[in-house]
Amino acid sequence: MKNKASVVVIGGGVVGCSIAYNLAKKGITDVVLIEKSFLSSGATGRCGAGVRQQWGTKQNCLLARESIRIFENFKDILEINRDIELKQKGYLLLAYSENELKQFKKNIEIQHSLSIPSRLVTPQEAKEIVPGLNIDKLVGGAFCSTDGHANPFQVNIGYAEAAERLGVEINKFTEVKGIRVKNNSIIGVETNKGFIETSKVVDAAGGWSQQIAKWVGVELPIYSERHEILVTEPVKPMLDPMLMSFSFNIYCQQTPEGSFIMGYGPENEPPSYNMNSSWRFLETMAQKATFLLPSLKDIRIIRQWAGLYNMSPDKQPIVSKLNEVEGFYVACGFSGHGFMLAPAIGILMADIITESQLTYDVVLDIERFKRGEVIAEPSVV
Repeated sequence: MKNKASVVVIGGGVVGCSIAYNLAKKGITDVVLIEKSFLSSGATGRCGAGVRQQWGTKQNCLLARESIRIFENFKDILEINRDIELKQKGYLLLAYSENELKQFKKNIEIQHSLSIPSRLVTPQEAKEIVPGLNIDKLVGGAFCSTDGHANPFQVNIGYAEAAERLGVEINKFTEVKGIRVKNNSIIGVETNKGFIETSKVVDAAGGWSQQIAKWVGVELPIYSERHEILVTEPVKPMLDPMLMSFSFNIYCQQTPEGSFIMGYGPENEPPSYNMNSSWRFLETMAQKATFLLPSLKDIRIIRQWAGLYNMSPDKQPIVSKLNEVEGFYVACGFSGHGFMLAPAIGILMADIITESQLTYDVVLDIERFKRGEVIAEPSVV
C-alpha cells in the first residue's frame, strides 16, 4: 500500500469509486481508496437498484438525469467492457390521494423544465403499463419511460476498474483507524495497514460517514437508519417498469433474470447501525406487495437483507468541503438515492476538490443548513 497520496477516498461503494475515477480522469491519478471490506459491501450492494429522474427538487432531477445519461453510455465513457444490466422500462409512481397527485404535477413541471420525459397517467393507463396492477383506490400516477434499474455491483466494479486503469490504488479489507489533523489541516490517514500521508481526504463511507467525520472533530447533521429488502425466486416476466408508491412506502422491480426485488421505508425506525433482518418486514412487505400485485401471492421469497440509509435533514445529499478542517470533504446523506446519483456526484466532487467550475448548477454544500437554504425532497421512500 502507498504511504503517500494526493487524495485518500474512504469508502469503496459506488460513490467513493465514482469520485476516485473522476479525480483520476481530471489528472489526479495519485489517489488511494480505502475500503474496510469488499467493494459494494455497504449500501451499494444492499440497495433496490432503481435509477429514476422523477424527483421533486430541481437539483435531484438534474443530477439524476445526468447520471442516467452516463448509465446509458457507461461502457463508452469509462472505456470498459462491463454490462451494467441497465433496464430502461420506466418507473411508475402511484398516487392514492389528490394531494399526492398534486405533488406529482408539481414534480413533473420541474422535470419538464429539464426535458425529462415524465407524464401523468390515469389509473387505467397505469394498468396498461402494468397489466397485473390492482388499481383499487388508485387516483392516478406518474411515469417516465427512461427510468429503470441497473446492477449496482456491476456499476461499482466498473468504476473501480476504470479508476485502477487510470492509476488509482484500491485497498480492500483495509480499515481506517484515524485521521491526523494539524493546525486544522489534514496531514494523513491511519489504517490497520499503515499510515498514508495526504492533504485531502474524502469521506464517502455511506452509513458510517458521521463516524469518520468525528475523527476530525466534526459533527455532521446526518444519521443512519435500517431499511429492509428481499428477493424472490425467478418467475416469468410480468413487470416491466419499476413500481413505487409513497403512500405504501414501497418499491418493487423484476430483474432481467425474473426475480422480484422489493423493499419499503420503515415507520418509526430509530437511528442506528442495525442491519439485521426481521420477520415483521416479511409480513408487512408481503401484505403491501400482494395488494398492489395480486399475482405475487404464490411467489416464494429466497432471501432478505437490510442496509443503511444515510439521512440528511432535507433528504438531499451533502457534497461539500468542510470549512472547519482544511482538506476534508464529504459525500454523504444520500437518503437512499446514492446509487442512482453516483455518476454525477463523482463529477461534482472532483470539480470541488480540483477547484474547477462546477459542471452542475446545484447547491449541495453543508453550509446550506446554516444559511437556511433548505428545500426538502418530497419524493423519498
